[in-house]
Amino acid sequence: MGRHRKQSPATVRRGSVLAMTGLVPAGFVACAAASDLDSDQAAVQQLLADDQDALSSRTVGSIEFVEHSMAEQRSVAPPVVKTVALPNNREKADLPAGNLGVPGVAIAAYQSAERTLDAENPDCNMPWNLLAGIGRVESTHAFGGKADTDGNPLSPVYGPVLDGSLAGNNVIHDSDDGALDGLGGYDRAVGPMQFLPETWKRYAADGNGDGIADPQNLYDAALTAGKYLCAGGLNMRDLAQQSRAILRYNNSMAYVANVMAWSNSYGSGVAPKPAELPRI
Repeated sequence: MGRHRKQSPATVRRGSVLAMTGLVPAGFVACAAASDLDSDQAAVQQLLADDQDALSSRTVGSIEFVEHSMAEQRSVAPPVVKTVALPNNREKADLPAGNLGVPGVAIAAYQSAERTLDAENPDCNMPWNLLAGIGRVESTHAFGGKADTDGNPLSPVYGPVLDGSLAGNNVIHDSDDGALDGLGGYDRAVGPMQFLPETWKRYAADGNGDGIADPQNLYDAALTAGKYLCAGGLNMRDLAQQSRAILRYNNSMAYVANVMAWSNSYGSGVAPKPAELPRI
């Protein structure tokens, strides 16, 4: 995260904590700078509490509701969850960039996810530029669109190892035997939208129709991120619900502000002002 400062994956979560929300075990590494966000913590906790209350009021309960929805989706076309080994001589996709330089291959992935979600979950009203906002903060759209035409990064995207060695990050022990993150012992976030393996397995989606749900693939990652944000019946046209959804990604109001700022800018073509991008 904090990719707008052009940090490497090993440093993007400096001073961060892992968010554990009421909906599901957090699948993303949070990066809140606590000393900068004390005044926002009450707002964060209230939004998350409201999210939990709203979901748990449903007749089947919060977690059951989400898992039931995902089970229905997977019963139609269960994806194979894995990271694909690809040759090293692949070329970067040559697609026209969009507003503010969003790589063309990333836009294609975000807009594909928007179309799929509009068909599968129209009540969510997920816009492509919100996914682009998350992609910008998490990995600068796979390091500036360094991906082939199929949406596979030319080099795998990984976050720091969550072994406690990086100040502020929680210790997350291995949950996938290294299948997705290539490590044993501890986990790390994977792919351009930065999922932890456990959460990827829960929400994994096949965004490009190849029968595989690969967290490194831009199409798969964008659709999975959209499903994660939409879970529980949230509507992205409601700013309060949109904030709750983004807080699931990262329990930080600064993170929410950054994502929303980039999302609005990608939609309008007007670059965000520095004041709209608080330090994460």
